Amino acid sequence: MSGTKLSENIDKRLFEVSNSREKRLQQKIEDADDKTKQEVLRKYHPDYIDDLFTQLNSGVNKGKRVVKEFAELVSSRSIVENAKIDQSASFDTDVLIVGGGGAGITAAIFAHDAGAEVTLVTKLRLGDSNTIMAQGGLQVSIGRDDSPIIHFKDSMKGGGNVNDAELLRILVENGPKSVAWLERIGVILNKDENDDFALKKGGGASRNRLVYAKDYTGLEITRNLINELTKREGIKVIEFSPVAELLTDKNGNCTGAVVIDYDNDHFFNVRAKTTILATGGSGRLHIGGFPSSNHFGSTGDGMVNAYRAGAEVVDMDSFQYHPTGVVFPSQMLGLLVTEAIRSEGGHLVNALGERFVNETQTRDFVAASIIKECREGRGIAVDDKYTGVWLDIPALDIANGGDFVRKRFPAMFRQFKRFGWDIRKKPVLVFPTLHYQNGGLKVDRYGETAVKNLYAVGETVGGIHGRNRLMGNSLLELFVFGEIVGLNAAERANNIDLGEVSTEHLKSIKYIKSQYSSSPLLLPDYIRKDF
Repeated sequence: MSGTKLSENIDKRLFEVSNSREKRLQQKIEDADDKTKQEVLRKYHPDYIDDLFTQLNSGVNKGKRVVKEFAELVSSRSIVENAKIDQSASFDTDVLIVGGGGAGITAAIFAHDAGAEVTLVTKLRLGDSNTIMAQGGLQVSIGRDDSPIIHFKDSMKGGGNVNDAELLRILVENGPKSVAWLERIGVILNKDENDDFALKKGGGASRNRLVYAKDYTGLEITRNLINELTKREGIKVIEFSPVAELLTDKNGNCTGAVVIDYDNDHFFNVRAKTTILATGGSGRLHIGGFPSSNHFGSTGDGMVNAYRAGAEVVDMDSFQYHPTGVVFPSQMLGLLVTEAIRSEGGHLVNALGERFVNETQTRDFVAASIIKECREGRGIAVDDKYTGVWLDIPALDIANGGDFVRKRFPAMFRQFKRFGWDIRKKPVLVFPTLHYQNGGLKVDRYGETAVKNLYAVGETVGGIHGRNRLMGNSLLELFVFGEIVGLNAAERANNIDLGEVSTEHLKSIKYIKSQYSSSPLLLPDYIRKDF
């Protein structure tokens, strides 16, 4: 990519933004038509770069197009191949939940309350996940001019009309109920002067329907989820213990998992009547070499485990690149500037001081439009590696009066101030960042995969969002389906016995030459790769 180098004259670059601001505040940019949108997506969006993809060589989706990283992981030798299982540390449970983010904690709470014995194992600390970093809010149809039908239509259009319609229907219809539950457990969401929920508009939405807690919604939710879980003494939580592989019986049914104890460096079995995967996505695989907004453990291991056990995947060739990942200040590389900034009126501005896209269109199109500007020489180069465009945040204070930015986005304001950047006065340089995995495991309406007794929830699941997720739908998904999956896994566990344990299903793997010595990856290897 090429562009004007920021380091050559930063004051001049900043002047170009401020000098064009008054004119831009009077400007209205219409949405691109469908033909233009498709042309830009196909030419500039990473989902259309053929070199990033390959075909699966074995399993239920053999021949299906997926990103190379996933194909190589599922076809690499398992880390349990020569492992010794510590039987003295092994134990039984009704419901095993893998993952300690919003989806896993929610499922644990509801499974426990349905009478099941619940064990939650998590790779890192409880709550250390993408959920805690969510800024913008949850998209839910509670406005007087809104409805689940309108929410459904917006989400289908945003997802390219290939969403799983049944799963999406369940999501939008149950949204208000889930938000009410969050309030009951103590989550404090912004209200207006009438004590109704304050609602914001996200990209691709036709209504204001984002409920939020300032700009730290995920932190507020996670804090209350952990508090709610710890009230239930019967839930066993084991931290720093990722799952290495799933266990199955002779019929291919899931019977638990092989878990790694990081503290003592040994493997043990957890035999379970039902298992729920809530392991998140795979952003830390850095598809296409993009920076990632994801937390450290997002390496796709739950999907690798499930696919090798016989589960089906869907849309594993579609990822969301958040349009506004920070590229300068460089200490914040990959961190996101919430979409709420653009929905409030923040402008995307190229090196010529021009707005070039309606900032509130869907994320895939806005991201592709930014890439287009940079590739065609209208970006601002930080150095020889990174180029971006300006996100003019100071325009919000001018348009809204007073100290709007600091009051509306306090967490982000403090975050940038740590590195000497006052977002009330200076724009931020941004470029699309690998943010969300649109695809994942295929599940039915109860969250069960093709492997009996194996469920999945959250970003591990594909289909709900189609090929582009609307802001706020993923956070809502955690609680709508966290409840559904937790209750159904508990009900199934109450009606079956514990099964035999085996990893015989691994014998069906067709090994290929891979960048990975073994899999699942569990933690990213930053020594091997250069970003």
